[in-house]
Order: sequence, then C-alpha cells, then structure tokens
Amino acid sequence: MRPSGRKLDELRSVFIETGVTKHAEGSCLIRMGDTHVLCTATIEDKAPPFLKNTGLGWVTAEYGMLPRATNSRTRREAAAGKQTGRTQEIQRLIGRALRAGVDRSALGERQIVIDCDVIQADGGTRCASITGGWVALRLAVNKLLKAGVIVSDPIIDHVAAVSCGIYAGQPVLDLDYVEDSSAGTDGNFILTGSKRLIEVQMSAEGATFSRAEMGELLDLADKGVEALVAAQKAAVA
Repeated sequence: MRPSGRKLDELRSVFIETGVTKHAEGSCLIRMGDTHVLCTATIEDKAPPFLKNTGLGWVTAEYGMLPRATNSRTRREAAAGKQTGRTQEIQRLIGRALRAGVDRSALGERQIVIDCDVIQADGGTRCASITGGWVALRLAVNKLLKAGVIVSDPIIDHVAAVSCGIYAGQPVLDLDYVEDSSAGTDGNFILTGSKRLIEVQMSAEGATFSRAEMGELLDLADKGVEALVAAQKAAVA
C-alpha cells in the first residue's frame, strides 16, 4: 500500500488553471497533488545573440522555489547571491524538454521564456514545471498566431513529464515526497504527446534495478503522460 493510498499506477490529482496572471502572454497554475507550480511565458521580440540572422527562435526556462514551499524555510537564492547547482540543472532540463516540442524555424527570431515558480513542493516539481510550462507556452504561441505575428504553428507536439520509481519493491507512478525520499530507484520521464522519449533521468538511490524493471517504469510513464496530455488539452481548449 502506498502512503497516499493510491494504486501503483495512479497519478496524484491533476488540476491546471490558466490565465492566472495579468501580464504574462501565457500562464497557468498546475497542481499535482500537493505540488503546486506557477508557470508563466514571456515573449521577447529577439532571439539570443548566438541565433542572430539564423531565422531560428529559442525557448528557455527559469526555475525557482519559494522559501516556504517546503517544510522548513529555504533561503532565497537571490539573497545567497547565486543559484544552486540543482536549480541550474532543473531549469536547463525544462528548457531542453520544451524545445523538443517546438519547430524553432516557425517560431522565428524571438525567444519565449518560461518561468516556473514552485509555490508548494511535495515531490515531482520539475515534472510539474515541464507539464505546466508547456501549457503556458501553448497559450503564448496562440497569441502570436492570433495576432498574425507568425503564420505557422511552431508547436509540433505536447510535452509532459512524470516521475516513476521503485518504492517498497514495487514500481509506482508519480512519486510524492514520502515515496521519493525512500525509493530504491527513482526517475523522471519526459515524453511527447505521441509518446516519443525526450529525456529519461534514472538512478539507483538505494537499490540497483534491472532492464525489466526499467521497462515497467517506462510503461507507467507512458500511462501517466497520456493522462497529463489529456489534462493539458482540456486546459487550453
């Protein structure tokens, strides 16, 4: 039995509320159980300097966690004067993941910045950020299309992410903090809506895992991402 009472292949409850900020070109608040992330998309009219005169656009991301997103207060990274390695790794992951679902030539020489701010953390913050970040990106691109700034939709597929792991000897879907902190193996799976793999992060935290077990986790990720894509579609409909 999982601590939450969920079935082995059951996601936490997923809610995506759009249009939650006034100024951003795209925004949503995604709630996956007790993990809540605010995602906003900002359109900038020029691409980074390294893409000048290439005709290609760029999607990038920034990630942060509010001081009381967790049980005890975490000092703001701005107050410390630098980002942690964890923060840098996560925001690069979000950017890579979302770019995989975009035709950068159709986007043109502009940049869309996805900001993901964790309001409350209970495991899976990077996965929630990617899933919600895609919704914010979709909404921002819709504005470009509606205004006639671009004529071809640069978004080629949905992008969503979910965690899976081996907890108490059983493969489980969508780990919360209690499971994640004691799982023998855990991983993050990023897939497109057509179930093409973008990135897999897996590690043995307390016990090694077999190819067969990895296959079971991939099957769980397929199921989880299918449900998350359905939630994305409902949010932007």
